[in-house]
Amino acid sequence: MIQVKICGITNAADALAAIDAGANLLGFNFYEKSPRHITEAEAAKIRPRLPKKVEAVGIFVNSPPAGVAALCKSLKLDTAQLHGDEPPDTVAELARKLAVWKAFRVEPDFRLETLDEYPEASAYLFDAAHTDQYGGTGRTTDWDVARRAALGHRIILAGGLNIENVAAAVRIVRPYAVDVASGVESKPGKKDHGRMREFIQEVRRGERK
Repeated sequence: MIQVKICGITNAADALAAIDAGANLLGFNFYEKSPRHITEAEAAKIRPRLPKKVEAVGIFVNSPPAGVAALCKSLKLDTAQLHGDEPPDTVAELARKLAVWKAFRVEPDFRLETLDEYPEASAYLFDAAHTDQYGGTGRTTDWDVARRAALGHRIILAGGLNIENVAAAVRIVRPYAVDVASGVESKPGKKDHGRMREFIQEVRRGERK
């Protein structure tokens, strides 16, 4: 079953609605420049309310590894998603302590061999390329590159997914997981509960085809 990650959770109501809709993973963004930024204190109020079947993922951008590890331990996060320009040795260092996903901004000429430089990552997140932003752009990732990568790697498809296109994305790419933030929001940082439910229904519809 393809996993569904609702990213950019900022409040308990949205977290619980995402879980009720069928989300498998929830993303908490600790990058201060993100419109979906959440503080450690705010995340600490939400984390204990998540059932064990739902994984909590912390999103970090070019943060010191020690700080990432400490925050993940404090909040009992299951995975650290590194969404910046982190080098392979940072991923390797953190992977000794917890599961790590490495995110990449993917263009049509993205070299799949790049993934081999990060063997300790447990999955690779493909987001849309944008020089000024680390994720959350609403732009679509190159699905053909993602499809080829998914043949031999655990790929999380992000970037521009929404109710209208996610079923097609699932059919074409067959990723390990899909990741959505802006595609199910009423405004940055506030989820539309109906759209979350519809999005996950569309993922399952695409999965069946």
